[in-house]
Amino acid sequence: MFHRRVIPLIAVVGVCAVHATPAAAQVSDKDKICSQIENRTFTVGTWASYKWTGGPSGGSTMRMAVVGKEPHEGKPYYWYEVAIEDPRRPDAKMIMQMLVPSLGGGSVRSVVMKSGDQPAMRMPPQMIQMINSAPGMNMAAEMTRACHEMEVVGWEQVTVPAGQFRALHLKHPRQTMVSEVWLQPDQQFAMIKGTLKDGGVMELAAQGTGATSSITETPVEMPGLPGVPPPH
Repeated sequence: MFHRRVIPLIAVVGVCAVHATPAAAQVSDKDKICSQIENRTFTVGTWASYKWTGGPSGGSTMRMAVVGKEPHEGKPYYWYEVAIEDPRRPDAKMIMQMLVPSLGGGSVRSVVMKSGDQPAMRMPPQMIQMINSAPGMNMAAEMTRACHEMEVVGWEQVTVPAGQFRALHLKHPRQTMVSEVWLQPDQQFAMIKGTLKDGGVMELAAQGTGATSSITETPVEMPGLPGVPPPH
């Protein structure tokens, strides 16, 4: 499913050349960065694009963006969008939008998805409830968990298509989809670079402001799950 491919990638960032910071301080830096990711305040219109090289997704691009804001229950919620496309298959572009209070915490309120030329579809309440309750399906919670699980390698200076960054290099102790990341907390999405288990590498290609929704049509309601009643 599309979100299973995207979830592990959201917590990623990086660049290369070890900085002489004591190990204890580096672990503290990681905790601080993970906390910043978890509690980061969105800025509507910000975006970052990433390019894959190597692996089965080589040549694909991914854009993360904050494309809207609306109030619910007295607090702001933000439309967070992830769009993945492969120039070799322009009809296979995938877009996922989630309405969340922050990147690393809180329940998902709404999800809209669009695949290629198919109509954009809004998930029914039953599926939203599953995303919020099932382990690994809540993108925000999964991103925070993945960040805290990773081990510190050190601060490094790395060059990616978007420029040169000093970032904290983290490595996952288990065989997960994303094996290593480089994080820079001063960037809106924190992610600079990531290496994937399948041999691919994701690098920050560009970033900026002024992003708007990639979905311009009114979404239709996605059919509910057979035999699953809507939540009360």
